[in-house]
Amino acid sequence: MFVFIPFVIFAIIILLSGIFTVRQQTAAIVERFGKFHSIRNSGLHFKIPVFDRIAGRINLKIQQLDVIVETKTKDDVFVRLKISVQFQVIKEKVYDAFYKLENPNDQITSYVFDVVRAEVPKMKLDDVFERKDDIAIAVKQELNEAMVNYGYDIIKTLVTDIDPDLQVKEAMNRINAAEREKVAAEYEAEAERIKIVAKARAEAESKRLQGQGIADQRREIARGLEESVDVLNNVGINSQEASALIVVTQHYDTLQSIGEETNSNLILLPNSPQAGSDMLNNMIASFTASNQIGEEMRKQNAKKGIGHTKPKREEE
Repeated sequence: MFVFIPFVIFAIIILLSGIFTVRQQTAAIVERFGKFHSIRNSGLHFKIPVFDRIAGRINLKIQQLDVIVETKTKDDVFVRLKISVQFQVIKEKVYDAFYKLENPNDQITSYVFDVVRAEVPKMKLDDVFERKDDIAIAVKQELNEAMVNYGYDIIKTLVTDIDPDLQVKEAMNRINAAEREKVAAEYEAEAERIKIVAKARAEAESKRLQGQGIADQRREIARGLEESVDVLNNVGINSQEASALIVVTQHYDTLQSIGEETNSNLILLPNSPQAGSDMLNNMIASFTASNQIGEEMRKQNAKKGIGHTKPKREEE
């Protein structure tokens, strides 16, 4: 009886070795005598010990492969692109994915290099940044056509990074900085122009109002002088005497206003009443002489006009 115990234990071990499990989102390839036998999906499975073996397991999850490609643009700028490829094994083509392709990552990398180095040299550096989605679409189309025969489906491709040469990046940064400084200078100049225009308009309006005020002031002064002369005429004082009296009064009023200003350095010359009267007499004499000269010139012009008049021709 004890002789059969080792055989029983050995038989149990052999049976247990034929039991295996497959994890979720995974497929197991079972071979018998080195030849493909079956594909086992997730769950508990049994294989014939010694005869069957698990040749490998295939991951059915979506996987990502990052490929860095260095190439040259149309304007002779070296640039490094990072292409992220998301792919997945097609469940119906697990056999092809396992037996037809030994290293899918290397195969995908080769196709990415081929497509990127064919597309990017057709573009300038600025176009590479603007049309990165076009590059990703071109990579996806090429990979889909090639990898579907090997049981792989390309879910998505992304251009996740574009890294130009260091010197080119520094030059681009300097250009951007210069552009921003230019725009800032234009805005500052425009703001300064607006300030100058506004200030000029304010000064013009101030001068206009000031001139209007002076004109109104002089008009009122003239009206006051006219009324003063009329009042003096009504009491028997003629216009010349009234003007002299007004000039003397103005003279003393000016002296009084100057004296009231303790911090004033203004000196009125001459400051005698006779000086004011002389100034008035001189003004009257000037006006009289001007009127006489004007009257004489009008008479002479009238005589010249008569002398140059030609007689009319008589009608035949």
